[in-house]
Amino acid sequence: MTSHHGPITLRLVKPKDARALQHELMSNRAWLSPWEATIPGMTSSFDMRLGVRRLLQQYRDGLSVPFVMEYNGEIAGQLNIWGVARGSLSSATIGYWVSKQFAGKGVTPTCVAMATDIAFQQLRLHRMEICIRPENKPSLRVVQKLGFRYEGMRKNYIHIDGDWRDHYAFALTADEVPEGVLRRWVSGRAPESAAAIV
Repeated sequence: MTSHHGPITLRLVKPKDARALQHELMSNRAWLSPWEATIPGMTSSFDMRLGVRRLLQQYRDGLSVPFVMEYNGEIAGQLNIWGVARGSLSSATIGYWVSKQFAGKGVTPTCVAMATDIAFQQLRLHRMEICIRPENKPSLRVVQKLGFRYEGMRKNYIHIDGDWRDHYAFALTADEVPEGVLRRWVSGRAPESAAAIV
């Protein structure tokens, strides 16, 4: 499961990525910590070898698809399709982080688009969701660019940076993007107004 668009690559995480991912996480603490999921009453662990092993086990179990985002061959961040539900729900959620040095280079929207296309076309899922904190303006711009549809506020939804945080929910279904999310965005047909918060 690998996708490319220009200098940007989205590929499955590998055990050997752990060191580079840990380096990016540690060197981007101030940049990433306001948006990182935390567990109530526990301190964060930055043992990426263990983290990557867990991600790959969840992948083998069919619960998630863990990706690395690359820019010109360098690891730029991580994206996970998680909470994969089959059957009558047939949906999943995307979460991601990108290193500060790669912000503004189109890595995140391109990888979110490619991951959603993989979910719809290869995994045969019906719905993809992204939940974003109201304060996270760059991520709100990602869903706007890609034409994700605003679905409402989720109060105290995810434990982030040490507390329960509100999130806006956005989603797309496969039938909304028969040509694919990436192709629709690149061709200028993504309806940015769909993400308007009402």
